Amino acid sequence: MVGLVSCFFLYVVSGIVTPWWAVPPLLVVWLIHLVLALRWFSTRPYAVLLLPVSAVVLWFAVIIAGGAWLGWSA
Repeated sequence: MVGLVSCFFLYVVSGIVTPWWAVPPLLVVWLIHLVLALRWFSTRPYAVLLLPVSAVVLWFAVIIAGGAWLGWSA
């Protein structure tokens, strides 16, 4: 859970390198990760450990793809 809270910082400040319209969908993706973590916390605790990793990988992929294909830059 601490890992997801740490990832929240990346998702919030991504407005520095992305246009304004890309930030709300990114925050929805983070919120989905958070809901999954809350639901899985007692039933699949080891799967919760992988959610921050997937959140960072997905965020990084979106930022890189946006920079390459959509011309996002700081």
